[in-house]
Amino acid sequence: MKALNPIYIILFLLIILISSSFYKGKDRLETDIALQDTSSVYKDGIYEGSSRSKYVGEPFWGNVRITIKNGLFTKIVFTIRDSDLHESFNEYYEKHFLGDSLYTQQCRNDWRGVKKYSKKLLKAQDINKIDATSGATWSYNIFKASAKIALKKAINQSDTISTR
Repeated sequence: MKALNPIYIILFLLIILISSSFYKGKDRLETDIALQDTSSVYKDGIYEGSSRSKYVGEPFWGNVRITIKNGLFTKIVFTIRDSDLHESFNEYYEKHFLGDSLYTQQCRNDWRGVKKYSKKLLKAQDINKIDATSGATWSYNIFKASAKIALKKAINQSDTISTR
């Protein structure tokens, strides 16, 4: 059997390397790419984002208020509001599910998430590095969607509540 010429092997590897470099990052959203580097992307100010995430059939709206100073997140406030009952989702919200242990526990789990997600984002400084707290996926999805809306405003510096 005849041996392959080393030049063909090198050319083959070079073609693979070049073609793979064109694919890199194509499966990522433009907003995810823009949200990677906090210090060089975001303008100082206070930005808000509100979203229901994928729960458009539910009356719950998340609101995230992010304060950015020197390109870093310095304060983050996250709340969820029930627009039907006109009240905040908080540690007392489970009163609406008395006698239903499944929903009572779900309220507790999601309330735990509501309290944690702001702290997680302050520490990570990158929305894409925040993971859901076990059992609190609902509040996680609402937080992440709301935060991305606020951060998009910080990139475009539109709808600024306050700038310095």
